Amino acid sequence: MTESREAAPFSGRTVWTWNNTPLREFLRTETGSAFVLLSATIAALVWANVDASSYDRAWRTVLSVHVGGSGVSLDLRTWVNSGLMTFFFFVVGLEARREFDLGELRDRRRLVLPVIAGVGGMIVPIAIYLVANGGGPAAHGWGIAMSTDTAFALGMLSLAAAKLPVRMHAYLLTVTVVDDFVALAVIGVFYSKNVAFMPLLVAIAIFAVILIARALGVRYGLVYALLGVAAWVAMLESGVEPVVIGLALGLITYASPAARTDLERASDLFRLFREQPTAELARTARTGLASAISPNERLQLLYHPWTSYLIVPLFALANAGITISGDLLTRAFTSPITLGILFAYVVGKPLGITGSTWLVTRLSRGRVRPPVGWVAVLGGGTIAGIGFTVSLLIATLAFTGTELEEAKLGILASALAASILTWLLFRIAGLLPSRIRLRALFGTAESIVDLAVPVDPERDHIRGPVEDALVTVVEYGDFECPYCGQAEPVVRQLLAGYGDVRYVWRHLPLHDVHPNAQFAAEASEAAAVQDAFWEMHDILMDHQGDLRVRDLIRYAEELKLDVERFRRDLREHAGAGRVADDLESADLSGVSGTPTFFINGRRHHGAYDIETLTAAVRAAKARAVISA
Repeated sequence: MTESREAAPFSGRTVWTWNNTPLREFLRTETGSAFVLLSATIAALVWANVDASSYDRAWRTVLSVHVGGSGVSLDLRTWVNSGLMTFFFFVVGLEARREFDLGELRDRRRLVLPVIAGVGGMIVPIAIYLVANGGGPAAHGWGIAMSTDTAFALGMLSLAAAKLPVRMHAYLLTVTVVDDFVALAVIGVFYSKNVAFMPLLVAIAIFAVILIARALGVRYGLVYALLGVAAWVAMLESGVEPVVIGLALGLITYASPAARTDLERASDLFRLFREQPTAELARTARTGLASAISPNERLQLLYHPWTSYLIVPLFALANAGITISGDLLTRAFTSPITLGILFAYVVGKPLGITGSTWLVTRLSRGRVRPPVGWVAVLGGGTIAGIGFTVSLLIATLAFTGTELEEAKLGILASALAASILTWLLFRIAGLLPSRIRLRALFGTAESIVDLAVPVDPERDHIRGPVEDALVTVVEYGDFECPYCGQAEPVVRQLLAGYGDVRYVWRHLPLHDVHPNAQFAAEASEAAAVQDAFWEMHDILMDHQGDLRVRDLIRYAEELKLDVERFRRDLREHAGAGRVADDLESADLSGVSGTPTFFINGRRHHGAYDIETLTAAVRAAKARAVISA
């Protein structure tokens, strides 16, 4: 997005990341939160072992919220587990919906495999737990062994294997969301006590009202917040675990890229405010800017840092504290609860996820394949052995006393073992020969193509090898856009470093914010007629503040072009059709801001500094080499 003539200092972050919040940003938050979560877990263990009575007493403190004659009274641990964790599952639902609408899963064929893998990754661990506890009094705790902690697993995966393709994270995210959803259903059906059907019906009715409001296009956040709270209270009163409301609300919150028409409308509203800075116009401009972004993006930006850095660590602090004694450790070595959970996660999860993925691939004869290589699939299975959050939640519902302590120890041990096993797996994979390693990590599945209009060497403006390039970088740009100017030296550096990369420029003049951009684009096309497109392109990018007609004619004189012909082409708008074609192709590809890059047809999200673009080009080159 470009909304001013003056650009902020180049920070290496793309200014239009709000246009489609990338999964990479989600993972970056999870990576940092993994450290905070680990610290909170250690703090809980230290607190419980230094002063167990104060730890238990603190979390049993009752907090009451009353409105009129009605209210809710819960202890602090329940407020965290059933209240704050609703926001955690809400964010998980938001990210899953974003992937469904804009990410890897917008190709619905890619949804089948992770769903089946998610189910397989639950059935096998449950079976292992039941084998260890079959017929015993602890058998009813089988739900502890089935669900992966989405946030913790993604964070630890990023730490254990930082160079994995983002598609691996998207695949794992879908797998874990499947078991999160099933786990919450299991909690509601099997671990809810004294279910009251009238409040449950009320909750369902409220959720139906939310769906109707969404269908009618109601965009007032306060309306949904009040309805969400009402549904949560109704679920709580029904005896069904209310956190399911969070995941359901996240899954129905759509994600979409900002349309160019919405951005132009937002620019017009801001321009009105700039001319008449009144409170009413300020409110209108603020509303217009917000409405250009999908609710999914806005809500993730608002809640994700809170859930990652406060709510989930607070959950760990409230639930991970167990008094570790020689007696507990002795019991754990023979406890079917502890051993059942440990083997269910460390053995059952990778076996269930990898095995079901292989089975579907085999039965479909390769028509359905994982988006990454088999080592990456196995790594996703091993890291899925972290069942921290939902496992602890179910453990507190299924057990008390010593059984609960044994279950918590099994959950903590499996999280540690899964992290170590995943780290070792990817360290070993790193020792493989280059081509084998690339295939093992990236696989041979075709990448989704986001670029609606393929590159045509007969039409497009291309720098670098025209025919035999392994990587093609397409930029939709605006000659007056300061952020395109910041990206230009990065592109030149990238081309200088790789002989098998070609670069394509396509026009996207943002008329509403850059009054000279259209003339500049047409000037470059007038120069192209005289075989001087790139020479004119470079001059325009170097002089973004001087793009009036007389400046454009001066540049033509400096390049020793036929100036009269150049003037005539500008006057008759000879290049306008070509610019309009590029603009139409941008619309078809969902491009609304500049600069927007596509690498081998796949849209590049995130920063456009040299390190990030180089990493993206290397990944695309690796996939091209594997497919060759």
